[in-house]
Amino acid sequence: MKTTLSVIKADIGSIGGHEKPSKAIVNRITEIIDSAKPLLISDYSIFSVGDDNVILMVHKNGVDNPSIHKLAWDAFTEGTKVAKSQGLYGAGQDMLINSFSGNVKGLGPGSCEMEFEERPNEPFLLFMCDKTNPGVFNLPFFRSFADPFHNAGFLLSTEIAKGFEFTIMDVTDVKNDRIIVLNAPQDYYDLATLLRDPETYVIESIRSRANGDIAVVVSTSRLHNIAGTYTGKDDPVALVRSQKSFPSTGEILSPWATAHFVAGDNRGSHHVPVMPVKLFSTISFFDGPAIVQAAGFCVHDGKLTEYVDLFDHPFWRTIQDKAARKFMDIREQGFFNPAMVGMNELEYTGVVEKIKVLNKKFKIRKKKKHTLIESS
Repeated sequence: MKTTLSVIKADIGSIGGHEKPSKAIVNRITEIIDSAKPLLISDYSIFSVGDDNVILMVHKNGVDNPSIHKLAWDAFTEGTKVAKSQGLYGAGQDMLINSFSGNVKGLGPGSCEMEFEERPNEPFLLFMCDKTNPGVFNLPFFRSFADPFHNAGFLLSTEIAKGFEFTIMDVTDVKNDRIIVLNAPQDYYDLATLLRDPETYVIESIRSRANGDIAVVVSTSRLHNIAGTYTGKDDPVALVRSQKSFPSTGEILSPWATAHFVAGDNRGSHHVPVMPVKLFSTISFFDGPAIVQAAGFCVHDGKLTEYVDLFDHPFWRTIQDKAARKFMDIREQGFFNPAMVGMNELEYTGVVEKIKVLNKKFKIRKKKKHTLIESS
């Protein structure tokens, strides 16, 4: 029997701005999800990352199951009612459609899911980010699944040495799911060419070429336009299986020590480093920083073990200091590029609207006619 892991997340209201959902919201979401055991789901775990709520569910219903997505939708709908009753900021922010239509994709919430035959021991990681976009995973997953500098398995494991298959989406195509499939190591440079632009080309999934097993899924979706609002852009999640024919947990975590620069943060409009933080961390400086959390699990017969907080280790405090220094360095540049994202990436339209007005005031300067003076 195959096991399915489903992660569905949404921002439905927060205390004090973009900081953290209330305990009452989390309790209501937990009540709704718990009511589905054991008939619909076999297990679950509830998290928050910054101002987002994250639901991890284990079940046997496969990916894109309407009942699973409806369960999460109902939980977020009930949580939104709580947020509104408490007067929280951004109540129902990601619930952009009034009625559910079979799948949360394109409706506001984000999701990623994978189905697989359980191995005798099945470790996996759940990554949760806030104040950034799905492109945050391009660099670390490229390094974990294609780069021997971070994955020693390419030298030490015959299975891993066979490489991995990357499915990449062009998220700027708002009408179609435009994807390309590339193999590492054969297409290494082509992969690098695309993944260097995380605002356009984003990893959707990765599979082992040794056995075809799914290794990674990301909450990547094209930038759906609902009522004039782009969705699916911020606060991504990802599931990653580890060990054996996949990178080790350490090889998956290693690239996050870079604290690489990403787009997001305050008003979704700045370039900042991503900071690895403990589970249930809040948002603080400059409505940031962009953060990533990681929970490690094993799943067996559809049941989850307790989780381990993978960034709760003294090593990562050094990386947090590094990220903070990088953050302060780029913030000293204020709104001047590249500290602020380019015009085509600005989520909030104040600058865009100002440019439209100013463009009407531009004039074409007339060229002066020069008289040729002949020398005698």
